[in-house]
Amino acid sequence: MQTMKAVGLYRYLPITDEESLIDLEVEMPVPTGRDILVEVKAVSVNPVDTKVRAPKDKVESQPKILGWDVAGVVHAVGPDCTLFAPGDKVYYAGSITRQGGNSAYHLVDERIVGRMPSSLSFAQAAALPLTSITAWEGMFDRLRISREPADNQGRSILIVGAAGGVGSIATQLAKLAGLTVIGTASREKSSQWVKDHGADYVINHYEPFVPQLKAIGFEHVDYVFCLNATEAHWGQMAEAVRPQGMVCSIVEAKSDLNLNLLKEKSGTYVWEYMFTRAMFQTDDMIEQHHLLNELAKLIDSGQIQTTVTDVLSPINAENLRRAHAMIESGSTIGKIVLEHF
Repeated sequence: MQTMKAVGLYRYLPITDEESLIDLEVEMPVPTGRDILVEVKAVSVNPVDTKVRAPKDKVESQPKILGWDVAGVVHAVGPDCTLFAPGDKVYYAGSITRQGGNSAYHLVDERIVGRMPSSLSFAQAAALPLTSITAWEGMFDRLRISREPADNQGRSILIVGAAGGVGSIATQLAKLAGLTVIGTASREKSSQWVKDHGADYVINHYEPFVPQLKAIGFEHVDYVFCLNATEAHWGQMAEAVRPQGMVCSIVEAKSDLNLNLLKEKSGTYVWEYMFTRAMFQTDDMIEQHHLLNELAKLIDSGQIQTTVTDVLSPINAENLRRAHAMIESGSTIGKIVLEHF
């Protein structure tokens, strides 16, 4: 039996506890069906990692491995694979219903994997999949925004929480699509980050939206993309969106939302959850493969920039605990990446 290094947990504990994430030696998996086995070169940490790891009474009999952003090299492929071969450089987010990528080798269905941008390092590429899929699906699949700039002339989008990982990509994609982009941020450093990634305007999400929008010449916006505290901003978003406009959120609400606020506007509310296609094995799950390949072209042509801000090495429990703590601080900008086992 071949074994490999990994970082995981048995108990769900505060990140200050050294057993919240521990170094492990586990069995190396073997690819079957359409799975590929990837040698992991770099991983990124997202809020979903901290949410899954958050303290709870459950105890695992087998180690739970987190991590849903990977860049690496295909080591082996299952018998039904057609998209990749050993040696290919790949990047992907994986599936929330399977073991994550914080391991030296990782199994993933090839239909949700893309070819890594040739212009990026493994660390730079690992920062992209989860946030990019979320931003892309949220805007182009859920809000049904056209990718053609000519179709979006005069249209605007408000991105709530624009300095984070998803917001940094969403801002760039929205600008490429020809939208006027208004991002929210609350600090000078995060506001500058939002502007640097292409936002036309920045407003403060701790202050009422509509007066700030009116001050920069907007009575309302066509789209709202919420990436932070859905219930806290719900009333402001419903007021800011235009009649027959659309609101999309990626953050589960901690309390019920009053959808009646959108009734008179005939407004539309939609969710985006980038794990849906993999979780339910939807007929179109290969769209994530196509999406990541298209994103790689945009990156290699210089139209989209990676959003990595911190790189830690090596990939071990100590550094992953450090990254989780940074995420839980709520003040991170861009993405945190770890490289090298």
